[in-house]
Amino acid sequence: MASRTLAPEFQEILKWQWEKKVIPYWKEKAKFAEKHGIKIGLELHGGFSVHTPQNLLQLREACGPAIGANLDPSHMWWQGIDPIESIKILGRENAIHHFHAKDTVLDQNNINKNGLTDMTSYADMKNRAWYFRTVGFGHSSKDWADMISALRLYDYDYVVSIEHEDGLMSIDEGFTKAVDTLKPIMVKESVEDMWWA
Repeated sequence: MASRTLAPEFQEILKWQWEKKVIPYWKEKAKFAEKHGIKIGLELHGGFSVHTPQNLLQLREACGPAIGANLDPSHMWWQGIDPIESIKILGRENAIHHFHAKDTVLDQNNINKNGLTDMTSYADMKNRAWYFRTVGFGHSSKDWADMISALRLYDYDYVVSIEHEDGLMSIDEGFTKAVDTLKPIMVKESVEDMWWA
């Protein structure tokens, strides 16, 4: 039996959606943004038309450089995409316009039951495949330091915006703990000259 790819009818629907809806809509928005000196940062969230680095670059190629990512590593993790590799892929194209600092926990037992595209209510954290956490409560400070370093390596020197959607702690506590995790790993001073080389 020959292997099959995505069913032909799905490919046709996807092609129609991108050619007739997604690209025309964002071409118009990108043209407006460029005229006014604005960058558009799309959040890559599973279930959206643009949810992966590849989708984003496809849209950017069709619509122009005003289109970029509002890169949220929490969405990469729950889609099974390495956020550091996402930074490299998008950074090479200067396509990161904004960065969210938000973490995610993956629950393998619930992933086995519900899959990564879990539709369980966010309020039912015990039964969800994944749920959002404040920075440092899903992944280690080392993971976050590696992301901050990758952002710097690929010339992103803009906002690291803490986004709080942690169902286990208050906004004040979540924000404070995120700051406490990020503060020591933020790179504040660029190297002027490589004195050692």
